[in-house]
Amino acid sequence: MTTKHAGIRQARHRAHRRASVDRGLRHTVALVATLALALAPLAWAERTHLKPGWNMFSPQQDVELGRQVSKDAERQVPMLNDARVDSYLNNLGRRLAAHAPGERYPYQYKCVNDRAINAFALPGGYVYVNRGVIEAADNEAQLAGVIAHETAHVALRHGTNQATKAYAAQVPLAVLGGVLGSNSVGAVLAQLGAGFAANSLLLKYSRTAESQADIMGTQILYDSGYDPRAMAQFFEKIETESKGKNPPEFFSNHPSPEHRVERVTDEVDRLGGPPRNYLSDSAEFREIKRYVLSLPPPPKAGARPQQGSGRSRRPDPPSNRFRSFENETLRMSYPDNWQANGQGNAVSFVPVGGVVDDGHGHAALAYGMLVNVFEPHTDRDNQASLEEATDQLIDDLRHSNPAMRVVRGHERVRLAGGRALSTYLSNDSPLGGRETDWLITVLRPEGLVYFVAVAPGSASADFERAFRAMLDSVRFRQYQ
Repeated sequence: MTTKHAGIRQARHRAHRRASVDRGLRHTVALVATLALALAPLAWAERTHLKPGWNMFSPQQDVELGRQVSKDAERQVPMLNDARVDSYLNNLGRRLAAHAPGERYPYQYKCVNDRAINAFALPGGYVYVNRGVIEAADNEAQLAGVIAHETAHVALRHGTNQATKAYAAQVPLAVLGGVLGSNSVGAVLAQLGAGFAANSLLLKYSRTAESQADIMGTQILYDSGYDPRAMAQFFEKIETESKGKNPPEFFSNHPSPEHRVERVTDEVDRLGGPPRNYLSDSAEFREIKRYVLSLPPPPKAGARPQQGSGRSRRPDPPSNRFRSFENETLRMSYPDNWQANGQGNAVSFVPVGGVVDDGHGHAALAYGMLVNVFEPHTDRDNQASLEEATDQLIDDLRHSNPAMRVVRGHERVRLAGGRALSTYLSNDSPLGGRETDWLITVLRPEGLVYFVAVAPGSASADFERAFRAMLDSVRFRQYQ
């Protein structure tokens, strides 16, 4: 009897202990799950946040620009035109592009029949990868790293950002107005000379842009489940293998930022290290690499681009009737016998005949008003004042307009109920003689919003009433 009771007690004790272990295990699993959920957002909180820079193009114009330049590109570079390879690149690229932030561009990926290690991206999502990248990559993650880097250039709008900065710095104010006045990406291409051969505008990136593409490319790899260290590993590999030889073409078109590998490693650490069960390779990549290596050697190729011009007549006087214009920054009115052209923050209001041929085949603004947003240069601690930002803008304008002079310095005025500056400038007119450029600047959260009213000196008084009515009608959007 005693032995029987002892056995029952021991069985109950063992059952109780198992229940305790089970409860502890469930508690531990729940705790781990809770911690995992709590820590999951940290990869997003710690990652470097990047955003596109100043741009006179809209995202829709990026696509149109990329579509037109891609046609030029595909006539000039030796396309592989292999459905099997392009299909693989598109599947891989679109998987990565699904994790690219910003605009949902119609990304497409194609293979170039060139064994040089290179890749390039055109605005709007047109990405080209040389067969040499596929042949040189050790695994799919390294190829994905190159594609993620190029996808990041598209997402960050580096091509049109470069074109915007280069154009604002090199092209006279009047010609900028002509571009905006054209309301046509075809005319923009002609003005910029931005065919595929003019890759200094659309493909030549700064070291800062390269570093941003490295960082965002690393994030895209991580979010897509690939080893985020693979991009830096590939760059390291081709750099090591090319020592003592000419650098790979990739580094000619993509200047290497300082401490590139360290910067990528730092971003991986910010993301919390490589994701669990990350992907490095695939059977599809190994098969495509074998297939590409088996193809005949690529041919040699080369070609050239084209250019354009414009002309106009003297415009009629501004109408006394006005129509409304609205964009993401402001709302304002303009004479109803003028045209509003441009997208995004950049717009021009131009009378018929206000855009003329400057004598060099460029469409130039002779009459009308430009509106745009300028990004002033600031240090980390201090934001530029309205006066400082306006001086920076005038310096930039004078780089591309060497004949421009300040004829009446900054005067404080009110615009849309806020503080603004009025500055009168004089510049060479595309019609000959001098023109008056009346500059109004307002410091806003999105940057320095500026208005430039342009008319030849002899006609400036006739247009001043219309310019003042337009400025009086300005109302800014509430900044969120």
